[in-house]
Amino acid sequence: MNINPSESTAESAQAVCQKFQIDTDLEDGSHPNQILSAIAQLICQSIDLNTILNFTVKELRRLYQSDRVLIYHLDSHGDGTIVAESTIVAGSPLLGMKITDSCFSKKHAERYKRGCIQIVEDIYAAGLHPCQRDFLCSLQVRANLVVPIIFQQNLWGLLIAQHCCEPRQWLQTEIDLLKQLAIQIGIAIQQSELRQQVQHLQTESKLQQSDKLVRNLTKKIRDCIEIDHVLETVVTELAKVLQVENCYVELYDTSYTFATIAHEYTTISSVYQGMKRQVADFPKLYQPLLQKQPLQFSEVLRDWNPNLVIVTQLACPIFDAETVMGNIWLTKVTQEPFAESEIKLVQQLANQCAIAIRQAKLYQLAQTQVNQIEKLDNLKHEFLRSLSHELRTPITTISLAAQTLETIIKQETALDTDTVSQLLQILQNECQRESKLINDLLSLTYLEAEAEVLTVIVIDLNSWLPPIVESFREVTICQQQKLFLHLDGELPPLETDITDLERIVTELLSNACKYTPVGESITVAASATEETVEIRVSNSGVQLDSSELARIFDPFYRLPQHHPLQYGGSGLGLALVQKLVKHLKGSITVESTAVSTTFILILPRAIAV
Repeated sequence: MNINPSESTAESAQAVCQKFQIDTDLEDGSHPNQILSAIAQLICQSIDLNTILNFTVKELRRLYQSDRVLIYHLDSHGDGTIVAESTIVAGSPLLGMKITDSCFSKKHAERYKRGCIQIVEDIYAAGLHPCQRDFLCSLQVRANLVVPIIFQQNLWGLLIAQHCCEPRQWLQTEIDLLKQLAIQIGIAIQQSELRQQVQHLQTESKLQQSDKLVRNLTKKIRDCIEIDHVLETVVTELAKVLQVENCYVELYDTSYTFATIAHEYTTISSVYQGMKRQVADFPKLYQPLLQKQPLQFSEVLRDWNPNLVIVTQLACPIFDAETVMGNIWLTKVTQEPFAESEIKLVQQLANQCAIAIRQAKLYQLAQTQVNQIEKLDNLKHEFLRSLSHELRTPITTISLAAQTLETIIKQETALDTDTVSQLLQILQNECQRESKLINDLLSLTYLEAEAEVLTVIVIDLNSWLPPIVESFREVTICQQQKLFLHLDGELPPLETDITDLERIVTELLSNACKYTPVGESITVAASATEETVEIRVSNSGVQLDSSELARIFDPFYRLPQHHPLQYGGSGLGLALVQKLVKHLKGSITVESTAVSTTFILILPRAIAV
């Protein structure tokens, strides 16, 4: 049994009685039955033993108009402690004092155990042993009334009323009341013992439930990768084991700006689920939590009725060696703090949550990497399939042309020079096509490996760009297309790699010439800002949808409505353009409307090399 006399006062006893709505405001001269009734109510309400003892001595001293009333608790060695006191005697109070009475022998203990009482009206006229008289005198006692407190047929302690200023004749009603109060105190002690036993059993049960919860959660983390399921189990089972009204898990964002309630268990209507709190708004809460320290406090809140209630909250951070991930919060409607064993359980589960969160993130990262590898693998197979097709097409044409030429030569008739010339032209064109495809592949490889070295010079776009555009004039005339060039005033000098830039512009113009319908126009426009140069290549009469725009720079991608045999080329032109632009530290985008499609090339006016 745990009695802490130094923390219990008559005033706190009165406050607790008021809290439990027990009428203990007894006036001076109250009838003894009122005291007995009030104590019985305290016992029925399961008020703690210290409160009952302090209330008893306070009201008894006030009723008796005596100088001091105290309760003396004996230990197994015959020594004891003053565990409750109400006094008006000058000097130091006796509360909490450990007293060894050399005159208190086993003989006295046996007498008290049999229910005997001691009535002393004047210590100097009662025929006391000098040792006992001197002991009482040292405590400023002149008259003494002692009644034993019996618990389980053993002497638990003594209920003592004392008069210090002068002798006092104790009335029979006062003696009888003291006896009855001693019996009530014995009942209170028995109830306190029973309550402590129940609490001990509950604690053992909670420990067993806690161990089971930790084992189950550990197994769940090992077998389950669904973090939501793990966290939901934690808040539900933890709330049930600790018998709290609310339990939830909140998780921080990557910048620790917000904490979002991810999962909540509550015995009332949900009040937190999905709520997002700004960390900076609650520095007293989140500063210790972000430093990996648990937090516990009580506060007055309005409940859902609404009424004012006192709640106790506990928060334990979820963290590992790398970072703090969030917190577990528990709320119970009581002022009683969480026990150390309960805090340790929450911390254990917070550690398990950290493992689960980290495991889920690693799994998600692994899945992302697997998906990326699968995507790259698919792209690789698609690229190789397209590459083999593109390489095979010119070779097939070359082979057919060579076989035809061989057949003609073996014939004994005169050679058809026109046919031979056509076959030779086919051989030459397909060899050039194959050579360009190989060169483009090599260029892409070098650019991908960043092995291509920039040769930066300063060029004048006003004089450099027109000849490149004009070189396509004959092609556009033959294809009945219109070609325009617009320069925005005097363009500033551009510091770049002229070889790469020429290849970019040439590829864009070649692409425009291939896909511009008869009668439509191709327009090249150039402009500049303080930091960049913009070159636009537009062709009218062609509209691309969003799916086509998304793949326009993919290797070997051709627009679905255009057959590859109708338009020659390696199929790597725009892919190579994109790599070359990146190599020049620029950017290229494509826009398409119902009127035209435009490639927009933006380059820095100077390249840092």
